[in-house]
Amino acid sequence: MTEPRVRPDPAFALLGLYESALPEVYGYLLARCGDRVLAEELTSETFLGAVAACRKGGAPPVSTGWLIGVARHKLADHWRRKAREERGLRLVHEPDAHDPWDTELDALRARQVLESLGAHHQAVLTLRYVDGLPVGEVAACLGRTVNATEALLTRAKAAFRHSYEEKGGCDD
Repeated sequence: MTEPRVRPDPAFALLGLYESALPEVYGYLLARCGDRVLAEELTSETFLGAVAACRKGGAPPVSTGWLIGVARHKLADHWRRKAREERGLRLVHEPDAHDPWDTELDALRARQVLESLGAHHQAVLTLRYVDGLPVGEVAACLGRTVNATEALLTRAKAAFRHSYEEKGGCDD
């Protein structure tokens, strides 16, 4: 009788990477959400999700870049959950001729304004302008069509503009 062969758990590949990747994943999330507790929770979810993904067939090789991608999806999932909870969507005014995206923004004020927006607006603006993803990838991260994402991006920019100007942002 032959002895059964035991395959090593593919999630063990994460152990070797954990210590070097942890600060990068946490830093990525903290820079985008600005909340230490939330960044810690999402970092934990990222590594748990990575373990589950490693155990599935056809998983990509484990790397820090791959973990950052998992973290991006966990953050997008968080924003979707938060948006569903908030659902009290406000009507946004039409954009005017002055677009703060074409000017220099005060970084601290911009972060405060971004954090004051709804989760759906935070998600689309962060993925598009902080992460620099093209609209198609933003749509994929948020589980929306490209057209719906472009419309959301337009509304989010208008909401950001309105709030930024309300806080004394754009100097004309």
